[in-house]
Amino acid sequence: MSGSKSMRAWQRMLSGRRLDLLDPSPLDVEIADIAHGLARVARWNGQTKGDHAFSVAQHSLIVEQIFCRTNPDASSEAMALALLHDAPEYVIGDMISPFKSVVGGGYKAVELRLEAAIHIRFGLPPHPTKELKVMIKKADTVAAFFEATELAGFSVTEAQKFFGVPRGITRDMLELKPMPALDAQARFLERFHALEADRGVTA
Repeated sequence: MSGSKSMRAWQRMLSGRRLDLLDPSPLDVEIADIAHGLARVARWNGQTKGDHAFSVAQHSLIVEQIFCRTNPDASSEAMALALLHDAPEYVIGDMISPFKSVVGGGYKAVELRLEAAIHIRFGLPPHPTKELKVMIKKADTVAAFFEATELAGFSVTEAQKFFGVPRGITRDMLELKPMPALDAQARFLERFHALEADRGVTA
């Protein structure tokens, strides 16, 4: 077989779209595909307690909730960017941080291209501003602390070492019990469409 034949670099989505992983087009991005995929991607490589995987979709909802609580004056656009902060993972999966550092820049380049395509599809800036990115990352880190201690077997001391001490957010504020995929998918879509309505945008 000839080695000159080009390798497939696209993924077929359930919507029928073909998304080019190396040169993604906003025209091939659908929120239904994102919600479906994120609800079936497991955080922590699936090493979490409960009858269901703790999905990236549920994590995204929690991060956006924390972001809203810690930034009460945030715009609907900023909230949407928080909700979609891990959206590229519907294609590339949730790679744990230690492995990301091993893989290096190639992974990040693909992730950034996917992020831009997703954001543009929904009328958002290709990437968050530096300041907003920091704010979303803080919410993400708080979520990771509670996920680590409640679901992934970390001690509080160990989690504080990696994620710091959460401030202004307590365990009882967050729904950490892993949801069935269909529930996480539906809730992610519901929140996305609510934010779109607030922004006056039709996806």
